Amino acid sequence: MPVDQRELAAIFLGGIAGALARAGVVEALPVHPGAWPWATFLVNIAGAALLAALMTWAHERAPSVPEHLPPLLGTGFCGALTTFSAMQLEVLRLLDGGDVALAGLYAVGSVAAGLAAVTLTSGAVRRLEVRT
Repeated sequence: MPVDQRELAAIFLGGIAGALARAGVVEALPVHPGAWPWATFLVNIAGAALLAALMTWAHERAPSVPEHLPPLLGTGFCGALTTFSAMQLEVLRLLDGGDVALAGLYAVGSVAAGLAAVTLTSGAVRRLEVRT
């Protein structure tokens, strides 16, 4: 199967933008031992919401969606913006520091907030699509 160079370029460019956005948030909200890791939490929730909006919109309007927009924003931007591996490391750091309750709350809260973001965003996009 041939590789679509334009799709790869879209993923690459989206990935650069997503990684830079995440780095900016991490720089603005540094993680402190024993504290809630806000940067990772926020980029993961924002990425989940953006991906839900994009995929819902793309599914609802499939023929009119630019071909390389889902790879650019979905795979590239959201893939580089979100970092569930960092979430796992932060949970382990909290556990290693003896913050068991905070680690559990952070893990469960991250998953619950991500699911809520997907549900709410998908619903909002569908309601907007009905109006237009």
